[in-house]
Amino acid sequence: MITSIAHPTDFSPEGQVAFEHALRLSLVNRCRLDVLHVHTPDSDNDWDLFPHIRPILHRWGFLDADAAIGDILGKTGVAIHKVEIRDTETADGLLRFMQNHLPDLIVMASHGRTGLSRWLGGSLSAEMVRETLVPTLIFGPAAKPFVDARSGQIVLKTVLMPVDHDPAPQNAVLLLDALLEGLTVARDYIHIGDEAPTLLDGEHVRTLGGPLAETLLEQARHADLVAMPMAGRHGLLDAIRGSTTERIVSAATCPVLALPAAYEVFTAAA
Repeated sequence: MITSIAHPTDFSPEGQVAFEHALRLSLVNRCRLDVLHVHTPDSDNDWDLFPHIRPILHRWGFLDADAAIGDILGKTGVAIHKVEIRDTETADGLLRFMQNHLPDLIVMASHGRTGLSRWLGGSLSAEMVRETLVPTLIFGPAAKPFVDARSGQIVLKTVLMPVDHDPAPQNAVLLLDALLEGLTVARDYIHIGDEAPTLLDGEHVRTLGGPLAETLLEQARHADLVAMPMAGRHGLLDAIRGSTTERIVSAATCPVLALPAAYEVFTAAA
């Protein structure tokens, strides 16, 4: 079960969808939500730019129109914190927060510019992903949401998970189960290659041929979410920087959930 979610934002329009998903998943799990923004130490406060939460919760039916800020926790079970992080480097500020607060899930947007853009590219992804190894839900520019912005309804029917022998998929499967606790979602396991790995729960793995990225993107067209098992610290960094993961996030028509194989909090709890 998720106990805390972190949502980094640069207040761009692309980040609104990611924020709504972070908020809705927080409601499912009745957990803490930290909305994070990094700016330089000498700049003004940006409190007015943070997402307005009460109108969304009212639109979704979780709050009355006249509800106060103090009503949110009692009505929804969600403790929401808007956090301004002052640092000259976005990556350093976010990394420091992640290391100090250890969220169970990060939800963020990728703008799809160069590489994986400001939020998932360059030094930010290299430092944050390598050092925290936290499961991360990423919304690329072509990703369709699975939370309806008007009603808050979750439409998440099928999760596509590519599996291979390295990293071994068992830990990622358990982690996915924990992250999706409370949701009824079908899993579609695929292996692009000759001999598929065996899953501990005996789930069927479809074997497909063809180029890795192209085949995975084609299969993702029929899914609501792609769950990507990732290798350890060195392998995960290489994958994030590599063309396959970059292309999947940039071009997939659904969001991508990165599942670090070394992450053990949920499996220990299970």
